[in-house]
Amino acid sequence: MFDVGFSEMLLVGLIALLVFGPERLPKVAREAALWIKKARAMASSVKQEIDREMQLQELKESLDKQKREFEQTLLADLRPSGKPAETEAKPPAHPQEGSHE
Repeated sequence: MFDVGFSEMLLVGLIALLVFGPERLPKVAREAALWIKKARAMASSVKQEIDREMQLQELKESLDKQKREFEQTLLADLRPSGKPAETEAKPPAHPQEGSHE
C-alpha cells in the first residue's frame, strides 16, 4: 500500500518520540495500532461485501441467460418442424348454415 522503508519508519519514530515524549509514546503507539487495525478490518469488510455483490450479480445474469436459452429451446421444440409459429389463433369452425336445430 505505502512504500515505506526502514529509514522512513525510523524518522517517524524519532519525531513521535520528540512530540509525545518517552512516557506517552507507548500509549500513542498502541492507539495508532488499534486505529490501523480497525481501518484494515473495515477495508477488508468493504472489499468482501463488494466481491459478494459482484458474485451475486454474475449469478443473476447467468440465471437470466439460462432462462432465456431454455425458453427459446422450449419454443423451438413446441413449433411444428418446417412451419413458422402461428401468431393468431384460428377462429372456431362454424356449423353448417343449412341445418337449424
